[in-house]
Amino acid sequence: MTFKSLTFHRPADGAAAQFSSAPPLSLYVHLPWCVRKCPYCDFNSHAAGGELPQGDYIDALLRDLEADLPRVWGRPVMSVFIGGGTPSLFEPDAIARLLSDLRARLPLLAGAEITLEANPGTLDTARLEGFSRAGVNRLSLGVQSFHDRQLKALGRIHDAAAARRAIEVALSAGFERVNIDLMFGLPGQDVAQALADLDAALAYDTGHVSWYQLTLEPNTVFHSHPPVLPEPDLLEAIYEAGLARLAAAGYRRYEVSAYARPGQECRHNLNYWQFGDYLGIGAGAHGKLTLPDGILRLARYRQPQTYMARASAGDAVAEQRFLSADERAFEFLLNALRLCEGFAWKQFRERTGLPLTTIRPRLEQAAQRGLVTLDGQGARATERGFDLLDSVLEEFLPAATAGSGRESSASA
Repeated sequence: MTFKSLTFHRPADGAAAQFSSAPPLSLYVHLPWCVRKCPYCDFNSHAAGGELPQGDYIDALLRDLEADLPRVWGRPVMSVFIGGGTPSLFEPDAIARLLSDLRARLPLLAGAEITLEANPGTLDTARLEGFSRAGVNRLSLGVQSFHDRQLKALGRIHDAAAARRAIEVALSAGFERVNIDLMFGLPGQDVAQALADLDAALAYDTGHVSWYQLTLEPNTVFHSHPPVLPEPDLLEAIYEAGLARLAAAGYRRYEVSAYARPGQECRHNLNYWQFGDYLGIGAGAHGKLTLPDGILRLARYRQPQTYMARASAGDAVAEQRFLSADERAFEFLLNALRLCEGFAWKQFRERTGLPLTTIRPRLEQAAQRGLVTLDGQGARATERGFDLLDSVLEEFLPAATAGSGRESSASA
């Protein structure tokens, strides 16, 4: 979709924003229920505790989407990500109905990437084959570890055998691509155990691995009752050894915690990191849309019952506001500097509507500290910059920022 070289006059700080075209558009769908809440999880997820209101929730999702359609009318959708919670708790027929009704309302591109997050403890052959028939072409499996002791410590509902079965069945069930989600820095974990987890994942050759460190987030059980985690020196040894193992297996690191064979990158998450647009529907979901008035952030009501009631009335948005110039610059860098290839200067101007002078002087200072590399085309973080990314971003932090929230950008 191309705009008519408009100058938009209503961003939050009063500065005009200039956009020549709209960025790619994705759709995130949040299904908030899980079997039980993991002690490390700070996502908007809720223990099911009974039968899920699948039909009513999908009805609410569709009403929610319909309220947003005028803002994106005619724009093609490049990807759909169904995250949670544990979306694989929904029946395949419910996912099939959801995807069919989404296609009836949105122009999904041919070959659009459609990802479903799944917990190995909720899967069997029939269920996986059903999700594939429903139109899901990419599966993201929350494995976390292949060691039963570690899985128990993490509060996961599956064991290592269930994880292996889920991967094996997924690879034969018709999915075009499969991601394996793994953590490191687990309670009592040493280098050998962490590498054993990686080796187990790499042996399946799925083409994509998300490998990231366990962190103790606020408002989680682990934050209030922290487990004993590896010391920093051991974490660094795990990290360095893991990077080498992934590279040796042909997995290119393309984002801070995402590794893929060529062509296997998560297109949906790449759109987030490149500051593309996305609709976000579902309890607690966030969205980002480039409009004639500027860049709009939206957040849905978090509690599932409240969300369903408000969405059914066509009023699921709890908060919406335009980003200031400082916020646009910060959010762009917050995402784009996570990418190993960084970003092009042209992309910054196109996606934020801001001149390079907004960020160039501070990036030059970061370059002098060895944290970023600049050239005539754009900027990227150095290896040291990746390790100290928060330090780089602090230089651009607005006085007040709005969190984009996990529910708008799922794991890969």
